[in-house]
Amino acid sequence: MLKSSYTETLIEAGCDEAGRGPLAGPVVAAAVILPKDYRHTWLNDSKTLNKEKRECLKTEIEKDAISWAVAVVDNQKIDEINILKASFLAMHQAVAQLDVTPALLLIDGNRFTPYPDIPHECIIKGDGKFLSIAAASILAKTHRDQLMEKLANRYPEYGWDKNAGYPTKAHRQAIEKFGPTLYHRRSFRLLPAPVAESP
Repeated sequence: MLKSSYTETLIEAGCDEAGRGPLAGPVVAAAVILPKDYRHTWLNDSKTLNKEKRECLKTEIEKDAISWAVAVVDNQKIDEINILKASFLAMHQAVAQLDVTPALLLIDGNRFTPYPDIPHECIIKGDGKFLSIAAASILAKTHRDQLMEKLANRYPEYGWDKNAGYPTKAHRQAIEKFGPTLYHRRSFRLLPAPVAESP
């Protein structure tokens, strides 16, 4: 059972991102403030849930949360500042959009660029430990998947509606055949390195 809060009294915002690993598309982050005594039977890390459950939970989280926000950092910015900094930037932007100012940020992972005037706790695999981080993971994941499905309508060759831009074999074959799009991350290795021939 995931914990409803890290502290007894502070207003906490769980923060998580989706899209660090893909070869294309943005990184998306969410921040969610849930009620202190919040409970949910199957709210968990988005990676452990199927699409139908994530979509159902998305609606419930948006309805039940005290405040929530989603932010997007595009592939050009990722190429400019690197994916880790872009992930933190997206989290900062999500926190800045919250209607309620939290007193503590719960960050999924082991590193974070401090947000001005709000302390934070980094929690490894936090999306499997705290409900607010799990909720943020679901909002980030569902929002990003929807963005990639829309882009797939414009670029159907790459299968983004199925792979969300991740480096699947079919995605890399499409890059090799059709070349990269405006939405591919040029700072990432889009194709595997060629195997050196033996002398």
